[in-house]
Amino acid sequence: MVELRRILSLATAKPYRTSDLEYGERPYLNENRHVDFRPDDVENPHCWSTGRRWYVTVCAVLLVVNATFASSAPSGCFGSIAEWFGVSEEAAGLTITLFLLGYCAGPLIFAPLSEFYGRRWIFYSTFLLYIVFNFLCAFAPNFGSLLVGRFLTGTFVSAPLSNSPGVLADLWGPVERGNAMAVFSCMVWVGPALGPVIGGFLELKKDWRWSFYVLLWLGGITAIPMFTIPETFAPAILVRRARRIRRARIPGYENVKAEVEDGDRTLLGIYKVALTRPWIILFDMISFLCAVYVSVVYTLLYMLFSIYPIVFQERRGWNPGVGELPLIGSVIGSFIGAIIVLFDSRQKQKKIEKGIPMKPEDRLTLAIMGGVGFPITMFWFAWTAEYSWIHWIVPTIAGVFLAASLMLIFVGYLTYLVDSYLMYAASAIAVNTVCRSACGAAAPLFTNYMFDALGVGGGGSLIGGVATLLAVIPFAFYRYGEGIRRRSRFAPTEPKKPDDEEARPPAEMEKTRRDDLPPMLSDTTSTITDDDVIGLRSEKPGESRHDNAQ
Repeated sequence: MVELRRILSLATAKPYRTSDLEYGERPYLNENRHVDFRPDDVENPHCWSTGRRWYVTVCAVLLVVNATFASSAPSGCFGSIAEWFGVSEEAAGLTITLFLLGYCAGPLIFAPLSEFYGRRWIFYSTFLLYIVFNFLCAFAPNFGSLLVGRFLTGTFVSAPLSNSPGVLADLWGPVERGNAMAVFSCMVWVGPALGPVIGGFLELKKDWRWSFYVLLWLGGITAIPMFTIPETFAPAILVRRARRIRRARIPGYENVKAEVEDGDRTLLGIYKVALTRPWIILFDMISFLCAVYVSVVYTLLYMLFSIYPIVFQERRGWNPGVGELPLIGSVIGSFIGAIIVLFDSRQKQKKIEKGIPMKPEDRLTLAIMGGVGFPITMFWFAWTAEYSWIHWIVPTIAGVFLAASLMLIFVGYLTYLVDSYLMYAASAIAVNTVCRSACGAAAPLFTNYMFDALGVGGGGSLIGGVATLLAVIPFAFYRYGEGIRRRSRFAPTEPKKPDDEEARPPAEMEKTRRDDLPPMLSDTTSTITDDDVIGLRSEKPGESRHDNAQ
């Protein structure tokens, strides 16, 4: 039993069991008389060994793989679903639409709950419910049951998707988390691309239920390491430490509290901000235009799962399995995009180390590259896919660079939102997540009609034309973004904010955040850490890596 407790998920499950430790010395309090981590504290996730932090990172990323893979898995077997239930293939596309609508609902519900109860219990409960409702999908007696199951599975699995980056922010310092966040972002794009490939091959020999059997097997396997994920949310760990100290009745420390306990730490207080502020920020110019652009990108991502069957199955006569294989080009493109992101992050870090100040607009170099590549690769793909006499490798290669361009846009804009809105970044990212998921949900409903009417070349050209118009946005923000931020009530530009934010001492940054917001709501109000999607905040040389992950 002792060895089992060392494996399961206490904050310091291995090699220490801090709930059993006796206090041989005075509890550590910070300058404000709140319970805090000591230097090199065994309970501080930033102080865990590199191996353990990578293990927890891999476990969190596995949850993300489940979420993204499940989002598109039924798209490979729309024909089988339509035949089995006697509906049209467009109606079968509702299995994707409702799943992505669950993505819209989940983050606004579960992200605030993770602040109240901690990360791991939200992971445990939501992922198990995701598996349970996948049984409803796999054994659905009618089409309505399948749609209900898809909406519920999308809602519950959105919690690991939105909160996993929070775990990475809890574990890694600003510089270190770049690699981990690149892996996370890659899985956001790789998972949806692999789903139709596997579903297409299952369509050849089995029926649509096998796609959900695969989801159940993958979820069951992932649940085993999931239960070894410890609590990583620093405020939750400190709250439990404060409670232990109060129960121990150590003289002079009977009433000590963690810092977050002095704020409005109620579900009502958390949800009040989580459900209102994001929608106010949406109509700020930077947030609105970024939401429009990223929504177009996300919509195209899910349109591809209908476009590729048109190109390679209807036009070229390939079977449902082989016809989905060109989507692997999107997987390769995602890895190329991740490599570019890592290289860009390292270049920016070198500039910071040389003392060169950075503005939020400097983050837009990725979006500019992606914005230029998006229309070029879209036209390339559309017109080489239009004619079946053109070798299949040509549109497939176009798909590789299209996926890389889309990922660069995605990452570039999200990091620009983070640096522009600073303490309001979580709310800005939350509403961006809802908007792009809603647009992606609509993609399966109109894609076939659009390409039947316009053809692959015409439909792709329409998308490429929109991409050409949107490509102006990152250039405009790069040139005029600072002036726009100066006029924004949520992204004001002060002499030392945000240009010099990365050079400010952590204590000063935290003080600024506490002055603006209640402690529990300062950075993680809504969709925690989409704001850290590629870990692109860098720390000043010599800055402590024990930064507050809150």
